[in-house]
Amino acid sequence: MRFVDEYRDPEKVMQLIEALKARAGKLPYSARRPLRIMEVCGGHTHAIFKFGLDRLLPDNIEFIHGPGCPVCVLPMGRIDTCIEIASRPEVIFCTFGDAMRVPGRNGSLLDARMRGADVRIIYSPADALKLAQHNPQHKVVFFGLGFETTMPATALTLRQAKAANVQNFYFFCQHITLIPVLKSLLEQPENGIDAFLAPGHVSMVIGTHAYDFIASQYRRPLVVAGFEPVDLLQGVLMLAEQKIAGDSRVENQYRRIVPDAGNTVAQAAIKEVFAVAGDSEWRGLGIINHSGVHLTDAYRAFDAEHHFRPRAQSASDDPQARCGEVLTGRCKPAQCPLFGGKCTPQSAFGALMVSSEGACSAWYQYRSQECES
Repeated sequence: MRFVDEYRDPEKVMQLIEALKARAGKLPYSARRPLRIMEVCGGHTHAIFKFGLDRLLPDNIEFIHGPGCPVCVLPMGRIDTCIEIASRPEVIFCTFGDAMRVPGRNGSLLDARMRGADVRIIYSPADALKLAQHNPQHKVVFFGLGFETTMPATALTLRQAKAANVQNFYFFCQHITLIPVLKSLLEQPENGIDAFLAPGHVSMVIGTHAYDFIASQYRRPLVVAGFEPVDLLQGVLMLAEQKIAGDSRVENQYRRIVPDAGNTVAQAAIKEVFAVAGDSEWRGLGIINHSGVHLTDAYRAFDAEHHFRPRAQSASDDPQARCGEVLTGRCKPAQCPLFGGKCTPQSAFGALMVSSEGACSAWYQYRSQECES
């Protein structure tokens, strides 16, 4: 496939690996204390495991996994609130497939559907709006979640709903923003993060300048990278060169997709519909300041929580689970005592095992034989 095959070319991959090995000796890191590069995005994590890139790196360079999977950080209490709304007889509750099996204290949305709730998988917020227009006797609720990547589509759909005066369409907001969680990670003592591979999809919206503080204030190099093997290895090589030179800069490997200014049209839509402010709970990480999102006053009529007034719910994860440590790069999935036993893709205990972008799901899918041995 054009535009894909060239970024999976085995010859280019091996050239980059050889270049990394040639430069690795210049790095101020050892096998005992390697250069720890956090790949923030779950899409990066799955590509790394799918193509075995972590096994090709020099022994003084290591990937650690970050919190860039929105489904993985869904708090149990938010799932319970969704179930409360979805269980109302007049409601059709719409969600993306990844969120169906995320466990709350009272089960998952899939469990709620098995108990009789009308919960449907959709592929875009526009599908939910059409459903509302075709079912005026029902209240249709769209469960909107994700980083800045998915916020523009939600914003445009709410614009359309407002313009068409659709009065039975509601939005349950679980959008969150990326930059505050990166800052929160860096504020943690002994975080062990030496450099970042930043996600291409989020960066396509917010641009590269949003990350400047990471280089200037925290002295960590960051490279925005694509999702193919050549993209990722080029990103690692760029980070290694910065470390060798003693630099801390923001660089853009993914220029074929990501403009440095981001998508200004998408940014304008987000600004019109969403107020990006307030604190938000992240599963395994606790409250992250200034990471929350809610609807502006002009769109308050579509706010599902404002309309249905559900009870505020909160629930804590099992203390045995190490989801938070995996999300912050402090441990590998297989080091969690629940991994592969109590927590598997078939009977997931944590959201990291449920999501197609979760680090635990990637480990289980691509390294299950290792874990068994």
